Amino acid sequence: MRLKDIIERIKLPFRKDKELFSALYDIMGFYPHQIEHYKVALTHKSIRQLNDKGKPLNNERLEFLGDAMLDAVVGHIVYSHFSNKREGFLTNTRSKLVSRDTLGKLAQEMGLTALIQSSGEQRSHNSYMAGNAFEALVGAIYLDQGYDAVMRFMEKRILKQMVNIDKVAYKEVNFKSKLLEWTQKNRVRLDYQMLKQKVDEKGSPVFGFLVIIEGVEGEKGQGYSKKEAQQLASQATLERLRREPQFIDAIFTAKSNRTKMEEEPTTAAPDLEAEKNEFIIEQEKGVQTQMEVLQESEKKKEPLQQMEVLRKAEQPKEKQRKERKKPAKPRLEEKDEFDLSDITHNPVDTSREDIIAAAEEAAFSQ
Repeated sequence: MRLKDIIERIKLPFRKDKELFSALYDIMGFYPHQIEHYKVALTHKSIRQLNDKGKPLNNERLEFLGDAMLDAVVGHIVYSHFSNKREGFLTNTRSKLVSRDTLGKLAQEMGLTALIQSSGEQRSHNSYMAGNAFEALVGAIYLDQGYDAVMRFMEKRILKQMVNIDKVAYKEVNFKSKLLEWTQKNRVRLDYQMLKQKVDEKGSPVFGFLVIIEGVEGEKGQGYSKKEAQQLASQATLERLRREPQFIDAIFTAKSNRTKMEEEPTTAAPDLEAEKNEFIIEQEKGVQTQMEVLQESEKKKEPLQQMEVLRKAEQPKEKQRKERKKPAKPRLEEKDEFDLSDITHNPVDTSREDIIAAAEEAAFSQ
């Protein structure tokens, strides 16, 4: 049956509907039955369109349905294609095939983005609009023609003609690195909390990790190695960041609370006088300083010195002279090895008066 005959048989009322019908055939490879499902799938919420009951009319509900259908259909295809691979490999491969980036590129290549009805402002900066529209399209196909139609679309139109499933499966995507890059760019804290380790039915150890961003719990990941578990947890958290604006809001609210606490100023001003006298050591009460001890010692010595002076004054002057003539006997225990007092040039013991008289006589004789 020719396209013209099909259009006439469906009796599309408007020219735009006929153009959409033709465009969808080019994209999907088959003709839609109920065009209204696809019109809703291509309507972004920025249009603010309402239905007959006054409720918002956009593709968000179909996006939810299409997301669930993609997980089931692509999971079925991956399970059949890789018959000897373990669960972790299958989960990772399916996640790559249904990621927002992959679906967005497919929508762009297929020409689906040109059919999306949205405001120009939203289209200019919304990088997920195309991927969301692809999911909504899958939801529309399911409502219009059922599960088998979705399977044919993904298997024959997408994975056979547009995506190399083997190349995608073995392409290593470092989701942990991508999440770390996002957290560093937004200056938020990222932690991986290890969950309780367990053993599967075959005795193999299974590791679990939980992503925590600014204290807000992200997603969990489970694998046969710590690396695999962290990768899966990071991937699930990245997908949640893309789908849940509330999750991002919670993260930045926690960051705002943390930075506010760190930057909150102190209410009390510093005591400058206290800082000035920091070098002064406070003395404990009842403890004498070294200077006070010396002063008291000198006071005790003064009366003894005064008595010694008085005692000497009372002695006869002659006795004092004799005492001055007698050379002081050196105390052996205190003798300095460099003491020169025993060395004299004149061997005769000459008194002081005799020395002075001899000097005067020599002076006047000249």
